[in-house]
Amino acid sequence: MAGEAVQPSTQRGVDAPAPVCPHFHAAVELIGKRWAGATLCALVDGPRRFVELSHSVPGVSDRLLSARLKELEREGLITRVVEAGTPVRVTYSLTEKGAELEPAIVELRDWARRWKGDRPDA
Repeated sequence: MAGEAVQPSTQRGVDAPAPVCPHFHAAVELIGKRWAGATLCALVDGPRRFVELSHSVPGVSDRLLSARLKELEREGLITRVVEAGTPVRVTYSLTEKGAELEPAIVELRDWARRWKGDRPDA
């Protein structure tokens, strides 16, 4: 082995990198959908009503926010609580499953502030 040239991995017969975990890929696709991650990020700070979420996630239409909330609820990441009365009030919050994303969301938010911040090229 001494004095032997090191060859690139493609020439040594090393297997190609393992494919991305399908569970990871599905999770990133779900959270990465437009407005889904921002909605979850807003809910990390606590329960919110629909109008509060629409203000927390600028640029999202009511229709699209409603669709994302329904999807996140179907996935078990958020819960929807309807309060009786007039008008009916609906509050959204993270479930236990959704709350487990909090460390990842906070880290990503902090990373974005550091690296995307106010830089014009961000």
